[in-house]
Amino acid sequence: MKNISVLFVRKNSIYKSIPNCDCYDIDRDALTCINNYPVIAHPPCAPWGRLRKQAIINTDIKNYAIFSINMVRKYGGIVEHPSSSTLWQHMNLPTGKHIDEYGGWTLSINQSWFGHLAEKKTWLYIVGCSPSDIPQYPILLNAITHVISSSKKHTGKKECSKKMREETPILLAKYLVDLAMQLKK
Repeated sequence: MKNISVLFVRKNSIYKSIPNCDCYDIDRDALTCINNYPVIAHPPCAPWGRLRKQAIINTDIKNYAIFSINMVRKYGGIVEHPSSSTLWQHMNLPTGKHIDEYGGWTLSINQSWFGHLAEKKTWLYIVGCSPSDIPQYPILLNAITHVISSSKKHTGKKECSKKMREETPILLAKYLVDLAMQLKK
């Protein structure tokens, strides 16, 4: 069984409990990752997301996402980011049914399908398999009880804490690991 390099995870990441995951958190610099394994990357989204104008942007942190795309293109893997991330335009990543010159394509998911309490629409840039080869994923239809950011439009739902926004649901982490194990690069 091969290993999976999981980049830019939280210190207490659920990936650390999943076999064959070689995790890089704040104490283990993901930029030092050199291997021939598929990659699952969760680079910081603040520089690229809807609220980027309110974020304090550090160029190094912004470059983590670009590094992640390059690692996935080289070794195969998955980059996870919020839907409508400006990273897609910046790196000319495909959307819809398009596939780029690296064999990469985008899968649009909703993290609530995997147990997140908020809707959390997400894009996965995947290199190493075709869209028809991905394993089936669960679609949980649990009630959406939280929102990612506060707004008067959200009809009384609770706002996710920073920790809740950043955590990957266990079902999503396991799905991404299963998918990464099947990738061919």
